[in-house]
Amino acid sequence: MDSTPLERDARAPSLASFALILLLFVGSGCAALLYEMVWFQMLEFTIGSSAVSIGMLLATFMAGLCLGSLIYPRVVPATWHPLRVYALLELAIGLLGLAVLTGIDYLGNLYVLSAVNVRWELMMRGVLCAACLLPPTMLMGATLPAVARWVEATPRGVSWLGLFYGGNTLGAVAGCLGAGFYLLRVYNVEVATYAAVAINFAVAIIALALSYRLSFVVPAANPAPSTDLSQTASWPIYITIAISGFCALGAEVIWTRLMSILLGGTTYTLSLILAVFLAGLGLGSSAAALVVRRLTSPRLALGWCQASLVLATAWCAASIVQGFPYLPLEHQFLGSLGTYLWLDLVRVAVALLPAACLWGASFPLALAAISATHADRGRMVGQLYAANTIGAIVGSLLFSLWLIPAIGTQDSQRLLIAGATLAALFMFLPNALGASPARSDTSSPYPRSRARRFTGLAAVVGVSVLAGWSVAAMPFNRLAFGRIAEMIDPGVKELYRGEGINSTVAVSEHPNGLRSFHVSGKVEASTLVDDMRTQVILGTLPALIHPKPQSALVVGFGAGVTAGALIPYLGITRIVICEIEPLIPQKVGPFFEVANSSVAHDRFVEIVYDDARHFVTTTPEKFDIITSDSIHPWVKGAASLYTQEYFEQMRAHLTPGGIAVQWVPLYDTNVEAVRSAIATFFKVFPHGSVWSNGKRGKSFDVVLLGTSEPLRIDLDEIEGRMAQFDRSIVLQSLNYVEFKDAFDLLATFATEADDLKEWLDGAQINRDRNMRLQYLAGMTPHGIVFKAVHSEIMARYHFPASLFVGSDEHLAALKARIESANAGK
Repeated sequence: MDSTPLERDARAPSLASFALILLLFVGSGCAALLYEMVWFQMLEFTIGSSAVSIGMLLATFMAGLCLGSLIYPRVVPATWHPLRVYALLELAIGLLGLAVLTGIDYLGNLYVLSAVNVRWELMMRGVLCAACLLPPTMLMGATLPAVARWVEATPRGVSWLGLFYGGNTLGAVAGCLGAGFYLLRVYNVEVATYAAVAINFAVAIIALALSYRLSFVVPAANPAPSTDLSQTASWPIYITIAISGFCALGAEVIWTRLMSILLGGTTYTLSLILAVFLAGLGLGSSAAALVVRRLTSPRLALGWCQASLVLATAWCAASIVQGFPYLPLEHQFLGSLGTYLWLDLVRVAVALLPAACLWGASFPLALAAISATHADRGRMVGQLYAANTIGAIVGSLLFSLWLIPAIGTQDSQRLLIAGATLAALFMFLPNALGASPARSDTSSPYPRSRARRFTGLAAVVGVSVLAGWSVAAMPFNRLAFGRIAEMIDPGVKELYRGEGINSTVAVSEHPNGLRSFHVSGKVEASTLVDDMRTQVILGTLPALIHPKPQSALVVGFGAGVTAGALIPYLGITRIVICEIEPLIPQKVGPFFEVANSSVAHDRFVEIVYDDARHFVTTTPEKFDIITSDSIHPWVKGAASLYTQEYFEQMRAHLTPGGIAVQWVPLYDTNVEAVRSAIATFFKVFPHGSVWSNGKRGKSFDVVLLGTSEPLRIDLDEIEGRMAQFDRSIVLQSLNYVEFKDAFDLLATFATEADDLKEWLDGAQINRDRNMRLQYLAGMTPHGIVFKAVHSEIMARYHFPASLFVGSDEHLAALKARIESANAGK
């Protein structure tokens, strides 16, 4: 590095120079969030989207930031021009961004090969995350400490460092919204990555050009330490900022879960929540940065910031649980996605912003409080940033993996309040224990007596106790029904609620005896006949059609009915159920044992707790039947179970003659989303067919059936096979959902893939790298289109002589039943 400018030009930077560097940090933050969203999406396809996997991704990403901030000032000489180092860092981040995009699939393939050994599988997840995320994130973490060396160690300089931090965070808001609402929705991960790389390169070029115009003075030796212990003891500040990071990320985990229950967990809603949280951090840090230069005691200001978080946390808890405004009864007529999002933006901002702004303000205040003890600004910023990040890592992991499942969101929010109180006390106690200033010192910000100081501390603790007591549990109808809670009969009874490691589940009972199973504010299964019929079809149809089924994989436990429908079929000796949330089979299943044949306790059943995508990708086992009763594709992440690559994995894990079955909802969606899901399935299974839960000429959802080779369903053989089964048990299962016999089940046939080619022409294929379906389905999460879509599908119906074979009598009988069912007779 050329250090000549250090000696020849020592002019102070202008306001315009600082403003331009601030804009560069906005760009850095935008690129970083784009990368984060892209990398997380791509890695989740390989290591899964369970809480453990997501926690590992987040921890690795943040650990890289932490390591970068700590290592940089120790390995890069203080004499190197900071802006040139910053330019090189941004350039390297862009190059690594391209490398990750190119190499992530190759690394993923290596992981899949190694993950066959279950003993090493979890370790290999960590290795994959580290290989992809640590190199670029360490460079990201080094950018702020790098530029910190260019800023003078004065109140004005500390103020600008706070603004750089705030600008970086506000840039992340732009990245979050840009990716969630445009780049990933309209394009794909490649385009989003290229946009981030372009930003990195632009920032690097501008920073490099500035380095030749702006001078840099090598920092002087460490100043003489102050004799005032309250000004020189740095450890309380590090602990306070670590607790602040712990609470901030813990709150994000808790409040994102609660808000996604109330507003719906679409990719748009979750992007909005994250953007508001980041905006609060950025606004708070920017505001604090503007005032720190005028503060006489930044430590006390940091303490009052933490104390204020007690009230802000209680406010957010109350806003979400008790005061959140809900859509009126006619919510489905409010209009476009934009209308929903504007309403949700107001709700989220009112609840989140106060606390997020205060957490954002904590970092500049801590910088100001600690700046007197450091001459190397890079090391000062790096250590403080690392402390905050370590706290954030611990908070995100502890709350998501242990605290919420162990004590629930209500007590977890009380723990946030306790954490804010503790952080405030770390700042207040040194002052409270110190000697009283002289009465003549009227400018002193400290209390004039020790008694008054401890009275103030007692008041803070008292307010904290009251704030913690005020945190209420989520009302059951809102926890179970989410956005449509106000439409539900208030007489619905709570049978069970549980907050698991991956999701919040509940079981309710209507006054008429109808039972429903809920996941994150949405009904996933119920004892309603139309609902049960779909679940029975998902299990019974492939078991009846396959000539000799012996093994089956069921994706998603649900109410257990799909897996339970497989039990009566003799010959099936292995049923693997893959479920991501342990509470569902353990706690929810028993409420539906009449309908699911106590499947969780059957000797032929093995329940695997894992993300289905990860399990299907890594298991060496093949199955005669793979049936998927997955969650609705508008829920963020669920569309990964509807991608072309996932269906190819399903096909690869079928035995010769095996059958793949996929559920596709026609409710709470739109026509384009349905076309996308069906077209993607048929791209992998071109010999597939569509089956409805059809009775009375309507269907709320359809079932797709696919095989590697053309399928032939021999009606005579099925009639004979029914006699081999325990006919009474099979018929009991069919009769439960108003099917008189096996021919009634086969009469749910709707159409074949070939007949839908024209209708599906131009449909968007859902791929791993575009996840088109979650963006399409999320556009209308409460759309009412099932009648129209079912009519469009049935308009292409003709009786498939190539699919059904058998005696003329059986063929004529089945044809009559299909036409009768779809005519509503």
